[in-house]
Amino acid sequence: MNEERPGYVIRDQYAMHFLTFTVVDWVDLFTRKLYRDIIIENLNYCRKNKGLKVHAFVIPVPTYSGMSNHVHLILSSETGRLSDTIRDFKSYTSKQLIAAIKENDESRKDWMLNHFRYKGMLNSRNEIYQIWTNDNHPEELFSPAVIKIKANYIHENPVRAGWVDEPHEYVYSSAKNYAGMEGVMEVDFLW
Repeated sequence: MNEERPGYVIRDQYAMHFLTFTVVDWVDLFTRKLYRDIIIENLNYCRKNKGLKVHAFVIPVPTYSGMSNHVHLILSSETGRLSDTIRDFKSYTSKQLIAAIKENDESRKDWMLNHFRYKGMLNSRNEIYQIWTNDNHPEELFSPAVIKIKANYIHENPVRAGWVDEPHEYVYSSAKNYAGMEGVMEVDFLW
């Protein structure tokens, strides 16, 4: 990676990073359990097969403010290929999400497919559709204090949205794991 490139980049491919994967134009994609489950399945795959460490995550809940359009994570890599793993994850989940939209009873199917196709046509890196933005806004986590702040931000997300009273009550978050309960997926604990 070019060290002189401005903005947010992953310079240390082994280091722990806070990232946000955002759906293009903030389309509320994760309103359905099926779509959230695709994200979880693929995070699990990357943990088991690509050396990805998932330390914390949340797939925010749908609210009046449209929060079901991004995923917050704290990730690192055992292989030193964090950027490659993220690229592969986003590419594969895009294909799976498009297939799920096409195959299921999605009330916004035509609108979503047309929107994602239009965004894909504007980006030469895509074959047809684009679901994720190109930027992940990576922030390297360099101290225990910053790690704790970011993990709390992730886990408090559903509480701030008013969907649960306690972080561990929300299913699509690692907060359950940190509360000593079985979560929707295993995580690589921070503490």
